Amino acid sequence: MMMQTNHNPLTERAGSGRLTLLLTHNDWRDETPLHRLPHLLEPLGIECIDVGNGEEAADVIQQVPVHIAVVDLTTPLRPGQQSVGSVAPAGAARILQLLRRLEPSPPTVVVRPSQPTRRQSARELSQSLRDGAFAVLDRPIQLETMLEVMRRVLSRHYENSWPTRGGHWMDD
Repeated sequence: MMMQTNHNPLTERAGSGRLTLLLTHNDWRDETPLHRLPHLLEPLGIECIDVGNGEEAADVIQQVPVHIAVVDLTTPLRPGQQSVGSVAPAGAARILQLLRRLEPSPPTVVVRPSQPTRRQSARELSQSLRDGAFAVLDRPIQLETMLEVMRRVLSRHYENSWPTRGGHWMDD
């Protein structure tokens, strides 16, 4: 993601009044159902900002109101970094930390790799919930499941109405 000083598409998005979804992923991953989300959600008034590492996510979080976040636990901190096994790299942890600091903190959907043991799965689920996750989804993700989670986020957190520019709510 290249930031320009005079013309910045991120700051233009911030004034659009649309609901903004931050979508993080690991650049090395093949095409997944998550890559289809922007195309499916855009007609509903949801602006998806797709980033491939923690540094890009930090830039977005500082410049654009984030209303919903989907954080892949394999998201690296910097471009070109890879995760090792099922260990979450520093990028995902940094993104979750930055999102928790926002006021209000956006509902966050955590996407995690499948875990080798039930104990490890339970431990990671517990940690994600302590980190403020609205939902935790295991890979491989079914698109229908993700869309249902998005519907629940809108229903529970936004009462089916969109946020406005100033962070205040407006009814449909």
